[in-house]
Amino acid sequence: MVIKNKILPVVAVVGLIVAVAVAISSEKKTPPAQPVAQPSQAPFKSYLGGAGMVEASTENISIGTSLPGIVTAVFVKVGDKVNAGDPLFQIDDRELRADILVKQANLLKAKASVEEARASLQDYQSQYALVKDSTDGRVISVDDVQKRRNAELIAGAKLESAKAAVIAAEADINSTQLSIERLTVCAPIACEVMQINIRPGEYAQTGALSTPLMRLGNLDRLHIRVDIDESDAWRFKAGTRAVAYMRGNSDLKVDLTFVRVEPYITPKTSLTGSSTERVDTRVLQIIYSFDRNALPAYVGQQMDVFIETPDVGDSNSASLATGNEK
Repeated sequence: MVIKNKILPVVAVVGLIVAVAVAISSEKKTPPAQPVAQPSQAPFKSYLGGAGMVEASTENISIGTSLPGIVTAVFVKVGDKVNAGDPLFQIDDRELRADILVKQANLLKAKASVEEARASLQDYQSQYALVKDSTDGRVISVDDVQKRRNAELIAGAKLESAKAAVIAAEADINSTQLSIERLTVCAPIACEVMQINIRPGEYAQTGALSTPLMRLGNLDRLHIRVDIDESDAWRFKAGTRAVAYMRGNSDLKVDLTFVRVEPYITPKTSLTGSSTERVDTRVLQIIYSFDRNALPAYVGQQMDVFIETPDVGDSNSASLATGNEK
């Protein structure tokens, strides 16, 4: 009993010490987490800020095919520079090449029919020439003369029909040849291969695909498409300075050159990469350019863009924004 009475005060003291320690530690303020990279700071006193997407100067060209089929060969790789008309990939054309052999045989047959019709016409012309000037009904009747004349006319019509069959056969061959040429998809302009999403053995579909078969673009000079909220569109003035900052490293920046304004206010596309995801915000899209070597940026990359604007406190700012300076 005496021992128990001695232990209880010790336990109480230990419990008090633990409670005080917990209370003290809970009062310590946890230091805020430091950002991995400092956010970009606008270099202008008055500015518009917007998210920019890097794209090719020709815009990003999505390559498709007008005829579906199995891909037999891909002639380029990512990073290749191609000229207009250079082949990109080939779709299986064996069926059409076999078909064109049959049509070429039909063309030879049609040409032979022309020669046959021409010989027949010459025969009927000779027979009619013997009697057409005859006036003696005792030698040949008028009815026989007319029959020979009609036979000549029919032979001439058959010759023209045979010639038309040759033209039709040649047109049929040309049509098939054109289809064969369409199975080789070529570069529309001089540009660079940015992405390849098709390989030999895969089926190439036609139409507008969510993932194009290839992406091309001219990357000699990059463009950046900046979305400005429609409520701020009136503040924008073409020709003012603009700067783009690399996300993740605000020390990397580049001065932009104004290219054009897309005059249509468009619904803002979500930057998840899906063309079907949209938000209620509508934006004015402004296109700037910069030298590819000035910044290690890639097509499809997002950047923070700041565009200098007239001071909103200036009474003339509205007129300046529209370009009507007083």
